[in-house]
Amino acid sequence: MKILIIEDEQQLLETMVEYLENEGYLCEAVESLNDAEMKVDLYNYDCVIVDITLPDGSGLDVIRELKDSKPGTGIIIVSAKNSLDDKIHGLDLGADDYMTKPFHLSELNARIKSLIRRKNFDGTNNIIFNEIEIEPENRQVTVCNKTVVLTKKELDLLMYFISNKERVVTREAIAEHLWGDNMDLADNFDFVYTHIKNLRKKLMNKGSEDYIQTIYGIGYKFSAK
Repeated sequence: MKILIIEDEQQLLETMVEYLENEGYLCEAVESLNDAEMKVDLYNYDCVIVDITLPDGSGLDVIRELKDSKPGTGIIIVSAKNSLDDKIHGLDLGADDYMTKPFHLSELNARIKSLIRRKNFDGTNNIIFNEIEIEPENRQVTVCNKTVVLTKKELDLLMYFISNKERVVTREAIAEHLWGDNMDLADNFDFVYTHIKNLRKKLMNKGSEDYIQTIYGIGYKFSAK
């Protein structure tokens, strides 16, 4: 899952990035409103963690932009301000959650997981697509009750496909989601094909139907049809 962290306290920002990357997230980080607005304009994220008070403006402006252009993005406000007005304002704009500094990183992680489950997987702890079942907390996958051993990238790819089922996703979007924002500068996306080929093979070897459809010239679609 891909996260953007908008935070101007450098030590806290570095700590959050290190902790969340150790938890398996792909993190991008910025320290200013200007950089944040550029990121959310160009790229997609599962969750954006935004501080309200930034050196060049208010993080509330990022929330407004996200709700206008990418309303499906999860948003968690983190702020030193413990004002009820700030909390209400942020939530009214469309933020999904609010945390007051200081906070425990484990609690932040729990709230991110809960938010992503609500946004992408109808709030369920386990993700089920026909004969495929994923336990995100344990990073375990079964097909027809048989364990499938996937790499981290293969599991992230499978969850990305299921969260976007029945939609065509481009190779560029897959690369960006799995490897970060700079992947849009790559010369080719052969590595995406390799990961998809390996994922398809592992799932089908355990009895899964082939749900990954190639949309020639565009990308892929994960579909039961």
